[in-house]
Amino acid sequence: MHSMSLATTALRTVGKLKPENTVFLLCDIQERFRPLMWRGETVIRSAQYMTSVAKALDIPIVITQQYTKVFGETIPETFADAEHMKHVPKFEKKKFSMCTDEVKDHLNTLDKQSVVIFGIEAHVCVQQTCLDLLEDGKEVHIIADAVSSQQPYDREIALHRLSQAGAFLTTAQSAVFMLMQSADHANFKAVSKLTVEHMKLPNEFNDTSTAASKI
Repeated sequence: MHSMSLATTALRTVGKLKPENTVFLLCDIQERFRPLMWRGETVIRSAQYMTSVAKALDIPIVITQQYTKVFGETIPETFADAEHMKHVPKFEKKKFSMCTDEVKDHLNTLDKQSVVIFGIEAHVCVQQTCLDLLEDGKEVHIIADAVSSQQPYDREIALHRLSQAGAFLTTAQSAVFMLMQSADHANFKAVSKLTVEHMKLPNEFNDTSTAASKI
């Protein structure tokens, strides 16, 4: 029993993702924020890649919107398939964390241990969501090229803070290939096609001309 407990702890520490045990959280990527976010268009493109992969791998997605009356709806381009987006549960909130009572109840019904999060803002809603999830014992993976803030330094410090707290920092492509694990995966060709198309698009986080872009 003791050795099994140690093995479980080790697996949770290294952060391996498996589709059957994973949920994606799309945090507050809303219309009002679009012109304000640092490298926001890359966040939107990476979010679309992640939601497309979720559809291909049958991974559930949860969307939140911060005070929709003021900040608007989730940006449609975060999904390639409008019908898919319509069927994803969407939760209104005023709390900064995504972990409202309604969202927590929904996550409990999904019963997934690994949470992959992307959205805005890194230093407010994303950070508070991740800390709540970590406190609840979840394994948290942050998609660094799908997370931002209005100010680059806020984003940088938030990602450092969350890494120190125990969250895993990763990229969209890295997380996706970990979810598949092998070229033998039944949906490898479909996901590879999505990846190739995504890589053709500009990714502003590849620009290393500023210190803030190191994360």
